[in-house]
Amino acid sequence: MLWFQGNSMQLAKHSFQLLLRNLSAPKTALPVLTLFTKDPCPLCDEAKEVLEPYKNRFILQEVDITLPENSAWYDRYKFDIPVFHLNGQFLMMHRVDISKLEKQLQKLEQQGAGG
Repeated sequence: MLWFQGNSMQLAKHSFQLLLRNLSAPKTALPVLTLFTKDPCPLCDEAKEVLEPYKNRFILQEVDITLPENSAWYDRYKFDIPVFHLNGQFLMMHRVDISKLEKQLQKLEQQGAGG
């Protein structure tokens, strides 16, 4: 009985160490999905609703193209919002294309997992 208790204690200790190691391991950064928008933008609001189920897979960054510091984006996208970039690369405009988003997120997740 003592032998079993000793092994159980070792197993518990080892499991706890693995848990701590996993909790402290650096996490792969989530990709950044940038939404170029303005206020009001009903299509942007609709797009954000469509993206809601995916929100744990990226960081949503909104860029208001009407702000003076974003005038270059305004000149480029004033007739096309919503526009989305994923990690700084153009992804889609006008509407959310879920299949395109899913494909690109999977690709990034596989790269992040070393695959």
